[in-house]
Amino acid sequence: MAVVILLISALLAIIVRISIIIVKGRSNRKRAIAFFHPYTNDGGGGERVLWCAIKAIQDEMPDLDSVIYTGDHDASPQSLMARASDRFGVSLISPPKVVHLHKRKWIEESTYPRFTMIGQSLGSVYLSWEALSKFTPLYYFDTSGYAFTYPLARLFSCKVICYTHYPTISADMVSRVRDRNAIYNNDTLIAKSIWLSRCKIIYYSLFSWMYGFVGSCAHLAMVNSSWTEAHILKLWRIPERTKRVYPPCDTTGLQVLPLERSTKIPIIISVAQFRPEKAHAVQLQAFEKVLGKLDVGMSKPKLQFVGSCRNKADEDRVKNLKVKAVELKVENDVEFHVNITYRDLVRLLGGATAGIHSMTDEHFGISVVEYMAAGAIPIAHNSAGPKMDIVLEEDGQQTGFLARTEEEYADAILQVLRMSEEDRLKIAAAARKRAVRFSEQRFYEDFRDSVRTILSGPPPQKNQ
Repeated sequence: MAVVILLISALLAIIVRISIIIVKGRSNRKRAIAFFHPYTNDGGGGERVLWCAIKAIQDEMPDLDSVIYTGDHDASPQSLMARASDRFGVSLISPPKVVHLHKRKWIEESTYPRFTMIGQSLGSVYLSWEALSKFTPLYYFDTSGYAFTYPLARLFSCKVICYTHYPTISADMVSRVRDRNAIYNNDTLIAKSIWLSRCKIIYYSLFSWMYGFVGSCAHLAMVNSSWTEAHILKLWRIPERTKRVYPPCDTTGLQVLPLERSTKIPIIISVAQFRPEKAHAVQLQAFEKVLGKLDVGMSKPKLQFVGSCRNKADEDRVKNLKVKAVELKVENDVEFHVNITYRDLVRLLGGATAGIHSMTDEHFGISVVEYMAAGAIPIAHNSAGPKMDIVLEEDGQQTGFLARTEEEYADAILQVLRMSEEDRLKIAAAARKRAVRFSEQRFYEDFRDSVRTILSGPPPQKNQ
């Protein structure tokens, strides 16, 4: 009996403690918009959205403080402002304030060898608790896809805004488990077992319901593509609060590059973070097939991998790709450019004949747009964003190629290498014209239109 009383007392103490922190946070909200972005050095399209979103907010409401919740302990206002400019070409009006987080390990993939999705989602709640306890803003802006944090932000009386790059769970993921397809998020052991596959379907179904509930807590949900929009509308069921805002792509800076390319050594470029879902190995194997099918007299192409590493796991993937290149005997024709500056990225894009992308169900595909704007013919995965929004005809002219298998990628690369300069320039010009639809300027306009009602309305009430 004494043990039960002790447990109840401890539970009540925890509840009281949590309640005090929440009440204190609600009563001391700062006039600020705080961006929940635990990784401010990932170097991908999500980070570009972060900086462009902050710039848009600073332009729209210069008297509203911009704050970033980050787990990067070496990040400072000045270093982040410099990073936005040097890495992405985004000039902020003023440096954002920084709130350092120390519980980021709870959202690390490596922390959860099994049940990774639910583990990271619940871990994000713990991390956001640290964030909101340290600094409670009027507006909580999630730019990293941690929807499970929204109910907590509501408890702290924040207006919740999000920019969702892709749903944490989708019908496509469930279908792959049901069809027992082995892929980066469906282990071969599970794919081979009917019983394990059924258990995972139940797990995914429960998670989908939870994800739908927490997502519906957003006051405004911006999504980055038609594919993402369709899934979010189905899961969150808040169509009146869901807006499609294409991500910012540096089409202006890249469009000044000449469309002409050197034919001495054709460059095939691949711009993507070194994450497992980016399927770099597929590109490497397709490239090996290309080298084996070159016509007599054709110039030998070079493959350039360009991307950032977030952690040791990403660095290990780069090492494994280098080993794979040696195994395929193409190491002399493959280059790796890791964590390079934006200026160097532009230089490499300006020399590329084609750009390759191979992620299944890529929510949008900023790199594909960058290829098109720079004059490199895109060869993208035949699914989701590239298929539905990007690699479409422009004024009746082809703008690129779509592929799924190694053979299809190899055939597309060979088509680009074999086409006449006149035909290549026609496709490149049409692709560049289409890329204008996804410019940074278009993002700023659509973004400001979407957030204006939230930001210009009355602040959230303390009894919300």
